[in-house]
Amino acid sequence: MSQSRHYPKRPIIGVGAVVFKGASVLLIQRSKPPKIGEWSLPGGAQDLGETASAAAAREVLEETGVHADIIGLLDVVDYIEPDESHAIRHHYTLVDYLARWTAGEPKAASDARKAQWVALDGLGDVPLWSETRRIILLGAARLGDI
Repeated sequence: MSQSRHYPKRPIIGVGAVVFKGASVLLIQRSKPPKIGEWSLPGGAQDLGETASAAAAREVLEETGVHADIIGLLDVVDYIEPDESHAIRHHYTLVDYLARWTAGEPKAASDARKAQWVALDGLGDVPLWSETRRIILLGAARLGDI
């Protein structure tokens, strides 16, 4: 039984991936709400019978054409958006994975309006949700430790 993404009865679980190619991270420009038109990590819904990490890799490929090797779980983030009356319009629990590029060049598809590599030192010029920026920097630090 599917539920509405707008005014859901419970949180919707989503997966995402912070994909690095050298000192650049893969970003997409969203084509659907919430945060339509903003830059984000590639990701989406997990299919029944699919592991969360496999879903993250699949979503990266579907949205960008990029193949990525999932390294491991990075963090879990909640996005909660109330409306003017304080009812919950959107509530997503996002399971984000750290990944490395293995093949392919970004080409927007599926839910992405655009897809591109962004240099880590250029992240300040890209409009990002603060949690997305935090997750990217966490991933970069974690890769430095691996």
